[in-house]
Amino acid sequence: MTNHQAEILEYFHHFHTYPEVSWKEIETTKKLAEIMEALNVPYKTFDDVTGLIAEIGEGQDVIAVRADIDALWQEVKGTVQANHSCGHDANMAMVLGALLYLKEETLTKRVRFIFQPAEEQGNGSLAMIERGALDEVSHLYGVHLRPIEELPFGKVAPAIHHGSGIFLKGKISGSDAHGARPHQGSNAIDVIAAIHQFIKTIYFSPFESYSVKLTNIQAGGNSLNIIPGNATFALDVRSQSNGLMDELRSRIDNGFESIKMLHDIDLEWEWTDYTPAAEVSEEARAIAEDAIRAVIGDEQTAAPIDTTGADDFHFYTIKKPELKAAMLGIGADLSPGLHHPDMEFNHGALDIGARVLAETIKRT
Repeated sequence: MTNHQAEILEYFHHFHTYPEVSWKEIETTKKLAEIMEALNVPYKTFDDVTGLIAEIGEGQDVIAVRADIDALWQEVKGTVQANHSCGHDANMAMVLGALLYLKEETLTKRVRFIFQPAEEQGNGSLAMIERGALDEVSHLYGVHLRPIEELPFGKVAPAIHHGSGIFLKGKISGSDAHGARPHQGSNAIDVIAAIHQFIKTIYFSPFESYSVKLTNIQAGGNSLNIIPGNATFALDVRSQSNGLMDELRSRIDNGFESIKMLHDIDLEWEWTDYTPAAEVSEEARAIAEDAIRAVIGDEQTAAPIDTTGADDFHFYTIKKPELKAAMLGIGADLSPGLHHPDMEFNHGALDIGARVLAETIKRT
């Protein structure tokens, strides 16, 4: 087998140098198209969204692999910019590497490569599903670098059990009052305090992880003698399962209705950017585990990973329940952590991930 490590690193360095945020991955999509044309791989792009779908091989069976292509928007060394601190540049490089390795094989099935936009907004997978990414697909694999506290360099896990995540955006509409006459208005900060106390009273079984946090509050202005009647706020809500997420949302909805009545104030909220928890196929996990053992050995084969992070990869199985799917976790000594502006990792993990992915697809 030809060693494609140099090409994989070249792909990574290009995408790392030219990051683009969700739904604006225009040049990234163009570069992916150029790569497909150079490799003589059929592909299609879309007029209304970014992203690309390519396919190699022949046969009735269709196995798919997905790479997310968007970057984050964050401050890096004093400059606010697009930044691949979640490792999607690495994910693209590994999936392209798997394509290179698989092109050397005589395939008796079709292998579909889904280069998906907007994972960071939690809905790019839905756009790909709507555009036929899963048509005829029986098995789907994803891949993602893991932080060093989850997996060291050289080890690979056959599945990542992500949790479920969702945001709540809220608005409190009351009336301002003079600091000396609080009875003439409605204090939005009192409502915020009530919300904060309420979410601290939400309890479920400690055997399943979950959390509810206030992550944004905006109230008041520069005049310190005005009691603000209006405010906006946001919650970050997470759970390790989809069922528990449903219970969390119901508990919060009911609590907010009570707070609204208690304070006699207009309280509005909406749920947004929902990402489901992982629904991992035991069959897909077992195939991936066998592939990992074959490529890097038993000692480097790690157990499936449980993580509180979320990924919109799992919409693919929510929308197509019969789909057999698993996302592989690649150890890379990644630090200080995912989404940290100075995230770094051992680039030697890229070729490992590509070869394991290719072997997983061959064995499916």
